[in-house]
Amino acid sequence: MSESSSKPRLRYSPLKHWVSLIGVLILIASVFAFILLLLIDLFSAKRNPYVGVVAYLVTPLFSLVGLLLIGVGWIVHRRRLAHLAPGASVSVIAIDFSQPKQLRALVIFLICAAVFLFVTAVGSYQTYHATESVQFCGQACHVPMKPQFEAYLHSPHARVECTECHIGRGAASFFKAKLNGLNQVNLTARNSFPRPIDGHEKINIHQSTCEQCHWPNKYVGSLDRTYPHFLDDTNNTPYSVRLLLKVGGGDPTHGPVGGIHWHMNMGNKVEYIALDEQRQKIPWIRMTDPQGKVTVFKTKKFTNDIANYSIRQMDCMDCHNRPAHQFRAPNDAVDLAISLGQISTNLPAIKRASVLALTGKYATESEANEKIAAALRGKYGNHPDTDKAVQAVQAIYRQNFFPEMKTDWKSHPNNIGHKDWPGCFRCHDNEHVAADGKQTISNTGCNSCHTIVAEAKGGKPAKINLNGLEFQHPEEGWDGMLCTDCHDGSMK
Repeated sequence: MSESSSKPRLRYSPLKHWVSLIGVLILIASVFAFILLLLIDLFSAKRNPYVGVVAYLVTPLFSLVGLLLIGVGWIVHRRRLAHLAPGASVSVIAIDFSQPKQLRALVIFLICAAVFLFVTAVGSYQTYHATESVQFCGQACHVPMKPQFEAYLHSPHARVECTECHIGRGAASFFKAKLNGLNQVNLTARNSFPRPIDGHEKINIHQSTCEQCHWPNKYVGSLDRTYPHFLDDTNNTPYSVRLLLKVGGGDPTHGPVGGIHWHMNMGNKVEYIALDEQRQKIPWIRMTDPQGKVTVFKTKKFTNDIANYSIRQMDCMDCHNRPAHQFRAPNDAVDLAISLGQISTNLPAIKRASVLALTGKYATESEANEKIAAALRGKYGNHPDTDKAVQAVQAIYRQNFFPEMKTDWKSHPNNIGHKDWPGCFRCHDNEHVAADGKQTISNTGCNSCHTIVAEAKGGKPAKINLNGLEFQHPEEGWDGMLCTDCHDGSMK
């Protein structure tokens, strides 16, 4: 290319200045990337909501940069024309195809432009796949999503991509997820995201999402489960409960209808009203049996007028509400670490000391690490098992406690079971009574949903009774109480 003389004219072309020419190339590349991302997104087998962050936020920014450069080139060129003397000439970009040197320069330019577009295409394709990765969901917005990402890595769904669950079915849910992704970028940029993050009311994971992997008609029957615990006494006395968990099933063609999965929406339909976003307070329940008979249960103080309330149909997520982002309660986390040998029971009262160290008030994770180490080393000194215990307790804190985001087990209820959170007892509390005053949703003993077949305390051999045992709490004075009346996951 070379520059030739021409008379100054106010008519402008973006090809008359090299700055504008660069702007044109950037604009073309950004439009090309947007169209490519849009086509990939439309024809991909899996929908990716986070590609909207790139397609509708990043590529327009590059387009804006290109337009700005075109404008800068136009201003420079216009000022050059304005300062020329009458009759003077101005140099503009021109190509003489009869000149081999200029033709060669043009070919090189076109090759570079083609390579640039190719790189843009490859980059757009790789960006698309990067946005659907777990690392993008969990680490791109590191501070707000760190708790969810850490919990996910230690969950049963750690090999399932985030987008598999966090996108509802249908076009409406897909585009809602795209808009939500843009909103997340905005909140992160302004550092105005909520603490703790709780998408319970924003990310509605429907039962059909779970059923892509979990067959609802399956008859599960009873599952054998053993729960190891350690008392908070000086000897860290072991105490375990072995039970048959009555999961059952809800489809009569595959097994008897009953157990916990009786609640599956097959023969029986259960609806309810919750007074809070986390669905912990449920004062009204409506049950429709296979014959179409409707029975309404409600607590005494709840109104009969339900017009202003939202009625939700019960599904998997009402019990399995933390399937991939569970924050362990300190009591349970320490029990597990002791049972795995990560914390030695040779340290007197280490169960209590560990839980107390975990539940201290810390502003940051680094402060927690320092104070946990100081507390345990101050108590146990140079005991040979001290360092190992310190490392284990710090690991528990790192995986389950996030003070910067005000996130731990207390901020995110877990509805499986009923020990540290109401769970099953949100409904099965003997307080929900039908209109006839005779029927109640009861918690008729500990054998309704599970059969206790053995209890062991202090390392003594457990005697197994398949007919079921009456639950014997390791401490007295609990009769007539719910678990949550005393237990809250900490050293209460």
